[in-house]
Formats: sequence, C-alpha cells, structure tokens
Amino acid sequence: MSEYDYENLGLVAGLEIHQQLDTETKLFCGCPTELRDPEESSRTFTRYLHPTRSELGEIDEAALEESQIDREFEYLGYDSTCLVEADDEPPHRLDGEAQQVVLEIAQLLDMDVVDQAHIMRKIVVDGSNTSGFQRSTLVATGGEIQTSDGPVGVEDLMLEEESAQRVEEREDGVTFSLDRLGIPLVEIGTSPDISSPEQAREAAERIGMLLRSTGHVKRGLGTIRQDVNVSIEDGARVEMKGVQSLDDIDDLVRLEVGRQVELLDIRDELQSRDAEVGEVQDVTDVFEGTESGVIEGALDSGGKVTAVPLFGFDGLVGREIQPDRRLGTELSDHAKRHGAGGIFHTDELPAYGVTEEEVDALRDAVDAGEEDAVAIVAASPEVADGAIEAAAERAAVAIEAVPEETRGANEDGTSGYLRPLPGAARMYPETDVPPVDLDPTEVETPELLTEKVERYQSEFSLGAGLAEQVAYGRRMPLFERAVETGADPTFVAGLVESTVTELRRDDVPVENLDDEHFLAVIALVTDGELAKEGVNDVMTLLAENPELTAEEAVEEAGLSGVDDEEVREAVVEVVERNEEQVEEEGMGAFSGLMGECMGSLRGKADGDLVSQLLREEIQKRA
Repeated sequence: MSEYDYENLGLVAGLEIHQQLDTETKLFCGCPTELRDPEESSRTFTRYLHPTRSELGEIDEAALEESQIDREFEYLGYDSTCLVEADDEPPHRLDGEAQQVVLEIAQLLDMDVVDQAHIMRKIVVDGSNTSGFQRSTLVATGGEIQTSDGPVGVEDLMLEEESAQRVEEREDGVTFSLDRLGIPLVEIGTSPDISSPEQAREAAERIGMLLRSTGHVKRGLGTIRQDVNVSIEDGARVEMKGVQSLDDIDDLVRLEVGRQVELLDIRDELQSRDAEVGEVQDVTDVFEGTESGVIEGALDSGGKVTAVPLFGFDGLVGREIQPDRRLGTELSDHAKRHGAGGIFHTDELPAYGVTEEEVDALRDAVDAGEEDAVAIVAASPEVADGAIEAAAERAAVAIEAVPEETRGANEDGTSGYLRPLPGAARMYPETDVPPVDLDPTEVETPELLTEKVERYQSEFSLGAGLAEQVAYGRRMPLFERAVETGADPTFVAGLVESTVTELRRDDVPVENLDDEHFLAVIALVTDGELAKEGVNDVMTLLAENPELTAEEAVEEAGLSGVDDEEVREAVVEVVERNEEQVEEEGMGAFSGLMGECMGSLRGKADGDLVSQLLREEIQKRA
C-alpha cells in the first residue's frame, strides 16, 4: 500500500503501553508472579460472566456485546493459586513493591503523582478476569517524552492487575490459566500527539527504554503490549490492541490509515449509488442439494442459510481495504463474533462449491439485481440469525462512516474487529481495597539505559557494542550484582551476553539458568577455582541439570582446578615433547603449542596463566 501524506490526511495517533512489573508477589495477593506450565494445573473451575451497571445505572456497550456471546470460562488453578485469584476472597492491600516501581516510572516520565490512589473496577466480561472486572488505579498524570519529531505528552499512568492467560479456545468457551492473573501491570497512555507511523514507533521505543531502566520490569514475549489509537480526518478513532513487537507499530499505523482511506472511498461510492441494506431473509431452499461443503455441513446438522441483500454494493464488498482483507472481511468479523465461521458474498461467488445457478437463484430470492450484492451465513438457526444481523449492521455503517471500534492487531500489520470502543460506563470504585497515600519524594530516579551504556564504557572499559548489549539486555541487573562482588566486568559481560547466545545456538536450554547459577559460576572464576575456559562446559551442565550446584557441575565436568605447579608440569611436558620444533622456531612455535597445552589441561587452568608459563619455558630453550 502506497505511502500517504499523513499531515494532509490529518493523522492523529496515541499509544497505550502495558508492561508487566517484575515483583515478588501479585498486586492484590501474596502469590508468586512466575508463569506455570498449564500441565502443572492441579484444579479447575468454571464461570459465566455478565456485565453490571455503573454508578449512574449505565451498561458499557463493549461489555454488553461481549455478554451476548454465550460462553463458559474454565480456569486452571495451581498449588500457588489463592482465594483472591479465584475471586472467592476480597483482594488484599495494594502491593508495596509495585507502588515503588510505578513511582520510579512516574519520575522517568516527568509526571505529577496523585496524592492518593483510589482503586477502580473496570468491567471486563471476556473471561480474562475471574471477577468480571479488572482492578486499576490512577498513579500520575501530565508527563512528556521527546521524539525527533517533537514532544509527545503522557496523559496518565495506571497501575493495574494483569489478566489471566488464554490457553485454549473451545467451541463453547475459553480456557484461561490463573498464573498470570494479578501480576502488577502499568499502563501508560500518551496524548494524541503522534503524527506519523515512524513517530509512533519512536515514542514506543522511548517509553520501553524508560521502563527497562527501572530494572524491575519483566522481559520476554507477552510481558509488554502496545495498543495504538489511530484516526484521520473524516475517519474515526480506532484502538488496535495487542501489538507484541515494536517492529510492527509503524506498519500497523500505516495500514490502518490505508484502511480508513479505503472505507471513506467506499462510503462515498455507496452514497453516490443510494445504497441501502435490505431485510434479512431465510434462503435455505436455494441451497437444497448444494455441493458446497460448508453449506451442506450446516444443513445436514439442522442448520439454515440466512441472507441479506446489499443494494448498490456490487463490487465493493470484495474491494481490498488492507492486504488480503476486504469490506467482506469486515462483515465476516462481525458474523464470527456471533459464532459463525464467516460469510459468503456474491463478489466472491461462484466459489467454494457454490454454483453460478445457485448465485442466480440467491439473487432472485432476495430481489437483488446486478448492481447489488448478497451476503449469506450458513450455521445453526440461532447462530445464522445473529451472525447475518451483525453483518447487515456493519454493512449499514459502511454507507455512513468509518466506525469507531476496538480491533485486534495481526502479525502482518493488518487488524480485525474485536468489539465496540469501551466507554466510561465500565468504571466504578473498588470497595474492598482502601485508598493509598502516595509519596514520591523518597523514590530515587533510576539511571537511564542510555546513561548506563556510557557508564559501562567509562567505568568498566566495555566496548560500545558490548556495553549497549548488557545495558539493554534482560540480565542487566545480574551484571550489576556480579560486578559489585568484585568480578571482572568484561568477563561477566561476555558471559551474560555472548556465552549465553553461543549456548542457545547450540540448543543448550539456557532458559533453565537463573541468576544464582550465574553468580555461583562467576564467584568460582573470581576465586580461581574455575578457569574461564571451562565456563561453557559448566554452564551447559547447569542448564541441563539445574538442580546441580556450580561446584557439583565443575566436579562432574572434570574441571576441578589445578595449582600453578601442576599447570607448569603440563606445559613442560608439551614443550619437551616438541623440543625440536621449539629449538628451530623459538617463539614462533607458541601458537601451536598453546592449543596443545590447553587441550592437555582440558579447561582446568586459566589461559593467561598457561600463556605466561609457556612463554617462560620456550624462552628457556630458544
């Protein structure tokens, strides 16, 4: 899709960044914040959720639509799951560690912290919270970040509980895992100051850097998510949720602009044709004896076929609005929300086993002419009725405007309909948790990652590339803990970055290594009890057998240290074995003999010591 003149189109965009905090316990209970394997689940329970009214007696539109989908929610519990997570006990007080981290983030974003935090309930009935709502509290307002295209305001900083992890979609419901539910989560909402796809990505990168600077945020897939709000002049505000990678943000903005431009063109064309949406009809008789597998399967199961004539829509339902997505895809998204597998429409028929004769009979049945389109749904009676009505409603909106809505981000930068935009009616006070007085004066502002890179170069003499790798890497806190013990910074940096990468490429399960494994190995090297050359073997053993201690891994690898005299004896043996070569080449023989010495010692001795002793022995004989 071609690049647009975003200023002329009136592009306005904003971000919502959701980042999990790396705290010991969850936000409203004492349970751990570590993810579990669903196979470790020790119990399950089920719930059905429905929306409640706000303080003003209103029901949120998004929650209402979600509740119209009849689904059972199953929850996987673990040996660590408590009554708060199951919503069988009131929440505890707001976690103190999470409070400290979020106040650090507020300082990095130059925000004004509220005097008192009041916990609110935000209605969520998609099953991701056992209670039917998410607890959230406003912590700070009025911040700002800088980008190369100018400042971007930060409107609010929220502290929230993370939702449950979706494990499986079933025909009649969804299975969630409770290990993620309640992990402290910050939500950062920017002002709509972003005016290009590139600025959106840069702003997200800047916020991500600030968050990681605290050293108290979780890392890895799913621990940070970006929602992007986009609109253009004459278009509509659309919220795209669940962007997993910063690399996708600019493409997502660019393709959403293109979608809205195409929908506005379709709107103008529909209005010029005096288009309208007809009445929903039962057209099951048209498809008796059909050879279409989808339709035949629905009818054989007692289903029916419903249709809606789209007068003046011919050629426009199949018009592409994003790569591999058409107006018909938009209609289909709405139908799927009501349980249908999708829709067929005449811009793509005959196809999928539907014949040209059936298409002609379909048009006749709903009084559609050549300039019109027809959409159909084949499903059980209740699903078919609800799905075709939803598709018809979306088609009617296409005649008038681009709809405001919440959409889900796809990996290719496109997006699909999720639900209407939520409103204020979904928020109301949490009565089980008292307000919290916030005092940012005792919170120290963390060192920025950009500042760490400069410090690592000047203080530890790390190269620019390695310093950046360590500062931005997930093991930055580990690096700082290790150098505080007196370990060699260059060795530690290489271990937590280069060595780990090398082992991962060799299919070593490095994810089994925790900070204590690293610190124990670093201590052995620092104390001279393990040669650097043996570190890879020891780390491999620990990764494959994480229950071992570092000392046990050294012993099992046969790398127990040798004293200087034993090293000299090994070197002398190699030199004497190659005495003729040493006499002829002198120090020219060093390189070859060094490899032989190290092989003989099998990683038991430090390379610097071996090198020193080998040079001495060669010089004696040269």
